[in-house]
Amino acid sequence: MTRVAAIDCGTNSIRLLVADADPESGEITDLDRRMEIVRLGQGVDRTGRLAPEALERTFAACRQYAAVIKELGAERIRFVATSASRDAENRADFVRGVVDILGVQPEVITGDQEAEFSFTGATKELAGRADVAAPYLVVDIGGGSTEFVLGDGSVRAARSVDVGCVRMTERHLLRDGAAHPSPDHRPSTSASHASLIDPPTPGQITAIKADIAEALDRAEETVPLGEAATLVGLAGSVTTVAAIALGLNSYDSEAIHHSRLSLAKVQEITGDLLASTHAERAAIPVMHPGRVDVIAAGALVLLSIMERTGAEEVVVSEHDILDGIAWSIA
Repeated sequence: MTRVAAIDCGTNSIRLLVADADPESGEITDLDRRMEIVRLGQGVDRTGRLAPEALERTFAACRQYAAVIKELGAERIRFVATSASRDAENRADFVRGVVDILGVQPEVITGDQEAEFSFTGATKELAGRADVAAPYLVVDIGGGSTEFVLGDGSVRAARSVDVGCVRMTERHLLRDGAAHPSPDHRPSTSASHASLIDPPTPGQITAIKADIAEALDRAEETVPLGEAATLVGLAGSVTTVAAIALGLNSYDSEAIHHSRLSLAKVQEITGDLLASTHAERAAIPVMHPGRVDVIAAGALVLLSIMERTGAEEVVVSEHDILDGIAWSIA
């Protein structure tokens, strides 16, 4: 048994898992699993740089995580950084800050590596289950990118494309010259809500769909999307849609994990989110404040994937890249 700490830093959130992993039994026991919305990718699609305030939010979360890791006595730490830091000209500032706080070098991994970690984390528990057929198509819908990976016991094909809930929101749903919506949505930042065209117009929705369709075309150059027997969906956009579908009054990861979402339900929820205002989305009991402004775009990415692949349902997994990172160091 090895006590490990895995950190996944993406475009929208930074997450920590401290767990005891037993490679012989294939079991992983959570000791602490947490997430902070830091919006590291704020403005990266437009400026090519990590914003100073986004870096500081991320470093503040790293300081919290360092305290948890020390308290729980993790033997090994691995910090993986994904889409936003891949794109940024000033990623050296990000690397330097992480090393100073956590004492480990963040690994800015490729999209294909990201996909493989996601696949391992999402499917390790599914192997051998009679009610879930292989091969699996794992889709990890992040803030800046979406990973597609097809496989059975091992990865057959993987591809990362630059379409995600934050990137689509920034690209299509902000007014001209507007600042990026705040990641915390405190009342004092209410002016930032005016930067969103909310709800989006039919023309904006069409533009997002066109971007997603182009990304799916690129993914299909590498990954045969229609060959999977089971679609497995990961990350906050998918789990939030699942929580809404389940009618939860508060977020319940156990109820969400391995729940199944029908295509019809995803169509219904996506339509509702695209037609709603910021206040209406914020009033949904399971909605994390940091997802209010980006969830509609994220749901539309999920819906587009289901329609393209012909999947009648998606199996929702709370275990994802974070678990894959943990297994990689166990």
